[in-house]
Amino acid sequence: MELGIIGLGKMGGNMAERLRKAGHKIVGFDFSADAVKRLTDAGSVGVSSLEDLVKNLSAPRAVWIMVPSGDPVDQTIAKLEPLMQKGDTFIDGGNSNYKDSQRRYKELTAKGFNFVDVGTSGGVWGLKEGYSMMVGGDKEPVERLRPIFEALAPAKDKGWGHVGPAGAGHFVKMVHNGIEYGMMQAYAEGFSIMGHKKELNLDLTQIAEIWRYGSVVRSWLLDLTADALKKNPTLEGLEAYVADSGEGRWTVFEAIDLNVSAPVITESLIRRIRSREDNNFSDRMLAIMRNAFGGHAVKTEKQE
Repeated sequence: MELGIIGLGKMGGNMAERLRKAGHKIVGFDFSADAVKRLTDAGSVGVSSLEDLVKNLSAPRAVWIMVPSGDPVDQTIAKLEPLMQKGDTFIDGGNSNYKDSQRRYKELTAKGFNFVDVGTSGGVWGLKEGYSMMVGGDKEPVERLRPIFEALAPAKDKGWGHVGPAGAGHFVKMVHNGIEYGMMQAYAEGFSIMGHKKELNLDLTQIAEIWRYGSVVRSWLLDLTADALKKNPTLEGLEAYVADSGEGRWTVFEAIDLNVSAPVITESLIRRIRSREDNNFSDRMLAIMRNAFGGHAVKTEKQE
């Protein structure tokens, strides 16, 4: 099967390579000439324009968009539309807000195109392990794309599925990432507690390895954590700064709108935001309030 891919970063490039190895024709475009060259050197078709990408695909075309969420997706679709034909399919495999996907579906189907939203998980490990894909959209285009999903997934019948109508794929991926936030926070807190119990001299790398087998808290996330600890047991040189892609925030907003209690996901998001604050203002406010009502000592910046 033929597939166009726009956005050949680590994930998009790895997806292209996995599909090429499965026998699919891949035509890729990226603003980075180096990324296009890597694709071509690997045996796929790299192009320098969207026009050339469309020309190298047979109708009905399918184009997988892997660009940052928001305006970049809309701009890419707007540039592609005049080049595509009715019956062609736009696939958004990035981390878009599901409401944007619902809007794009309505706009594109009204013009005779198909739109499929694919919440994609797997990151840099997807080339080797396969990708988990949560697919939203109409049945006909999803079924037509089945060979692509089967090739990208860990197995033909595992790790992917058509979860619902347009927007459903990105909605499920949004919740997936919210859960991921909570799991990561729990691991981080647990290892921090053990690391602070100095008198027991615990080996966190050893403990992570023990938990990987037989334990109820074993997971792929723990596997990756264990590997990271082997490489840097003391986390030397790392800053306590954690970014977020936005999906954790959207999950919390959705929970509030639906009147669903989600304290773990919410708190894990707040902790990420707090990690970016240098000399946290709210903590300093707490210190000065304790000093005001109880005379408790306050540390200044010069004190250690």
